[in-house]
Amino acid sequence: MRKSVRNSSHLAAAAAIAAFFASPALADTTVIHAGSIIRSADAAPSGPATITVTDGRITAIQDGIQPVPEGATMVHLVDKTVLPGLIDLHVHLTGDPGGDFWKEAVEPEEWGVVVGAKNALATARAGFTTVREAGSGQSSAFALRRGTAEGLIPGPRIIAAGPALSIVGGHGDTNGFRPEINEILDSGYNCTGTVQCAEKVRLASQNGADVIKITATGGVLSQQGRGLEAHFTSAEMKSIADTAHSLGLAVMAHAHGARGIQQAAEAGIDSIEHGTYLDKEAADAMIANGTVLIPTLMAFQGVTERLGQGIYTPVVEDKIRAVAETAQVFMGRARGWGVPIAFGTDAGVFGHRRNAGEFRLMMRQGMTSREALASATTNAAQVLGMEDEIGRLEPGFSADIIAVDGNPLLDATVLENVDWVMVRGRVIE
Repeated sequence: MRKSVRNSSHLAAAAAIAAFFASPALADTTVIHAGSIIRSADAAPSGPATITVTDGRITAIQDGIQPVPEGATMVHLVDKTVLPGLIDLHVHLTGDPGGDFWKEAVEPEEWGVVVGAKNALATARAGFTTVREAGSGQSSAFALRRGTAEGLIPGPRIIAAGPALSIVGGHGDTNGFRPEINEILDSGYNCTGTVQCAEKVRLASQNGADVIKITATGGVLSQQGRGLEAHFTSAEMKSIADTAHSLGLAVMAHAHGARGIQQAAEAGIDSIEHGTYLDKEAADAMIANGTVLIPTLMAFQGVTERLGQGIYTPVVEDKIRAVAETAQVFMGRARGWGVPIAFGTDAGVFGHRRNAGEFRLMMRQGMTSREALASATTNAAQVLGMEDEIGRLEPGFSADIIAVDGNPLLDATVLENVDWVMVRGRVIE
């Protein structure tokens, strides 16, 4: 009899444990009371409203201040404007500005994760809930991507490129060292010819890239002064674009010179990063091929601020001075020609957390506040192919939400001071 009772107790305990694991966990619900809500850049602000977030997603948006269910967390933002989290399509979380180029030879890649964790938090606190990491070490951005996704590191959602593809000796390749050091520091993603370039795209995909980054032209901050025109051939760029698209990946191309921009657009590259010397012919090619401009105006301001301080080598300082004037006007010309524009800053070239300074610079070149906000929300979400996930406040969307004083549709510079941030339903402290 005793044996039967003991077996029954064990069976009851096992059944209880099974029932516990079989039943769904209690939902994590947050209720946000907002003074005003901007659902998207093309909508008018609401009056007081309530947003319900459950398990990381927006489940309801209701007019008025609604009661808070038992067990839910309440966030009181009745004196704030609440809107979608911002998206920066060009950042380098794993780097800070002004470091000597030779440090690449002495700092381990793992240090990039440490720096990146710091910058991920700073970026999220600035209101940027999704970023596209536009070039890093082999694994550092991917480690950050996983850490923020799993909530181990506070920060934005990260869409990561990993190492950029470049030509041998060009922008993005290792330059400025002895040949044997250049060889040691080679990322393994340089390529020559259509076949090898296709192979490197496949290698990037195999190793975890969400997007393919290439340096289609010369660059301002690399340690060589051979101009800012096309580096890859048209055939190589087309091979890269075709291969990436066959794998479901977009291609973002660092590009300054007009003919390099035009060749990249005609090859099917999805976005032009910087676009400094864009002309009408290049703009027409971008429009015809649906290529988006990511102007990164804060990058030009950031490097100009640091001139004459011994931070950059003489060859780099010369290139910064050469681009300074056109950097004040090229985005306005592109907008006038009808080139599609989305938001990206090149944070890491300047100090992280200053990303929202881009809005002020875009507006100086002719954008309205509404256009500027759209560039960092709905437009940027479309570039990522995530327009059904982020960039708006709607039921079913990820709970990527910020709060500010004022109305960013009337003055986008209020976004330089973000008071409250939620990423994927997690409040950023």
